[in-house]
Amino acid sequence: MRRRRRLLLPLAGVIAIGLVALLAPLLTSHDPVRMDVAHRLAQPSLAHPLGQDEYGRDVLARLMWGARVSLTVAIVSALIAGVAGVAIGLIGGYLGGLAELFTVRLVDVVLSFPPIVLALLVVTLLGPGAATLTLVLSVLYVPGFARVTYGEALTARTLDYVEAARAAGATTGHILVRTILPNVAGPLLVQFSLTVASAIVIESGLSFLGLGVVPPVPSWGLMIRGARGTMEHNWLLLVWPCLALVAAILTVNRLCDALRDVFDPRAYA
Repeated sequence: MRRRRRLLLPLAGVIAIGLVALLAPLLTSHDPVRMDVAHRLAQPSLAHPLGQDEYGRDVLARLMWGARVSLTVAIVSALIAGVAGVAIGLIGGYLGGLAELFTVRLVDVVLSFPPIVLALLVVTLLGPGAATLTLVLSVLYVPGFARVTYGEALTARTLDYVEAARAAGATTGHILVRTILPNVAGPLLVQFSLTVASAIVIESGLSFLGLGVVPPVPSWGLMIRGARGTMEHNWLLLVWPCLALVAAILTVNRLCDALRDVFDPRAYA
């Protein structure tokens, strides 16, 4: 129970960030892409609590909408990678032989490429955008899920409850989905939280380089990129997106640590 209570604070933080992103249209009345050049680089005020950027856009509104974009790309890509990677890992780990060769060993090829280099290559060829970025991140993170699931499936397929299901006449699909998968869900949840945090970082980095989200759509990486040229006039414009990025990543990583402690069987030995 003590370890499970450790989940409450990081889980509440992740939920809070998600609600801010989801309810961004209701939490601010400012349009995140509306420019007010006459008041560019304005300091924080009652109307604009975090000030205005180099084009006079409301910084707080752009932070909220930027969270929406960053979290959507990160979560959707992690979900796609999770579904594909888990399916590959389960099939390769349980069946072995040729099935392992054409599933797990095949996705290992992706691991031979540095992630950021592969992401830069694909985005450069297909063009920037949230959809392209989601596709790239999904491909990058499939091997991680596949390796975790593969290792767990290798261990689980020799255990008594799997042998019992096999002896009872259960089909391969039933054993994979109803018997093995629920018992390897713990490590997969940890991998999912790690993937989301990593995807937020890569999305922001590619957007900073101009290869991610396309302006004027708000993104934390784009905000950092824009603030870099005006930091001598208003350094707070660089601070706000950096703080949002750090807070989101630390919160997700804390959730990952708490999930690891909860699902670690050695913690209850």
